[in-house]
Amino acid sequence: MAAVWQQVLAVDARYNAYRTPTFPQFRTQYIRRRSQLLRENAKAGHPPALRRQYLRLRGQLLGQRYGPLSEPGSARAYSNSIVRSSRTTLDRMEDFEDDPRALGARGHRRSVSRGSYQLQAQMNRAVYEDRPPGSVVPTSAAEASRAMAGDTSLSENYAFAGMYHVFDQHVDEAVPRVRFANDDRHRLACCSLDGSISLCQLVPAPPTVLRVLRGHTRGVSDFAWSLSNDILVSTSLDATMRIWASEDGRCIREIPDPDGAELLCCTFQPVNNNLTVGNAKHNVHVVNISTGKKVKGGSSKLTGRVLALSFDAPGRLLWAGDDRGSVFSFLFDMATGKLTKAKRLVVHEGSPVTSISARSWVSREARDPSLLINACLNKLLLYRVVDNEGTLQLKRSFPIEQSSHPVRSIFCPLMSFRQGACVVTGSEDMCVHFFDVERAAKAAVNKLQGHSAPVLDVSFNCDESLLASSDASGMVIVWRREQK
Repeated sequence: MAAVWQQVLAVDARYNAYRTPTFPQFRTQYIRRRSQLLRENAKAGHPPALRRQYLRLRGQLLGQRYGPLSEPGSARAYSNSIVRSSRTTLDRMEDFEDDPRALGARGHRRSVSRGSYQLQAQMNRAVYEDRPPGSVVPTSAAEASRAMAGDTSLSENYAFAGMYHVFDQHVDEAVPRVRFANDDRHRLACCSLDGSISLCQLVPAPPTVLRVLRGHTRGVSDFAWSLSNDILVSTSLDATMRIWASEDGRCIREIPDPDGAELLCCTFQPVNNNLTVGNAKHNVHVVNISTGKKVKGGSSKLTGRVLALSFDAPGRLLWAGDDRGSVFSFLFDMATGKLTKAKRLVVHEGSPVTSISARSWVSREARDPSLLINACLNKLLLYRVVDNEGTLQLKRSFPIEQSSHPVRSIFCPLMSFRQGACVVTGSEDMCVHFFDVERAAKAAVNKLQGHSAPVLDVSFNCDESLLASSDASGMVIVWRREQK
């Protein structure tokens, strides 16, 4: 019968917007304290009939005090919408294409995600600018999420109660990459400079290491999940790329680098089976995962060692960053896999670009397609993508400590249900930092402390209930989001 207390909290949360309109911080404290008390009562063993009676009386009293709810619907429906995991990710343009505004005059679907970035940004704005003032994103869970947060800032949304689990199987060797599986809450993988990759399962408790993938003879620099999570690809300092079956951990194929160079990063092309790999001889190669061979015309040279790669959501633009401070954009031919160099941006001469993350946002606060970049500048950089050739324009920067380590950052995966939008980054100060990209001053939202070495990578699961971070000493910490 714990679900009854969830329904009680859902009713309280929906009315919370009406409480003390001039003191929003009180609403936050109130709903959090109510949540705490209801959790304690859920363990008290009250008779089911008594719980249901309390729910009914509570709803009647709140209705008498504040009037009827602004929208029809039962407490059960809103409780379900609160606890249901959201799979709305900002990098999936299918949501954007499903909007009626993305349909042509005859009802045919316009491929907005594959057109100009200027058009995309205009469409992003058009979707939300004609909504009533104060309205939130148009999803079934938006009102419930907004109420649960008490109309507060992102600091409430990204408050964490503490560590969920600590993985230490790679201690003494850095873990440069940690990633949750796609659209998955409890599957996690991390690679290490000890030459192995760990596949971990967080549920059922206790969290366990399912299997360790061994085969590389030197450190594993990067890896990526396929869209269906059945395959992983890894790159290594041993100048090979390996394709793994995640189900049983066997190595399906080993592919040596065409240049015989250390492989430093990799990423899947999001639409087809082509795979992009960057190496230490300043080259980017497109490799066909089915054949294991380099695609004709799918290679290009950069000014330095390729450290970071990222596609846009439709897979038509690729950005690559090198260790000399430049970011290149490439046009990717979907039919042939051919790369065509488009633009170059010098972030800072001589400062390695260690992380690139692209996001085509559909949010009323952050409407432009964006690129998040880590470079060894003691700053996290946010760029606006201004055209369909990947031209970048600096939007703002955030202070972090990064001068020598390959620190990475991410966009938070869920569409923001309230004002503000968030990014998360590692840092050489041994902390995980959260920033609100739209807050003009004091952009820091949260800081997680617990690592004893520079934090190299961060990864959210699909519903943002868990965050994983890895560091230079081999520790992986899974943080649990605070339950409201």
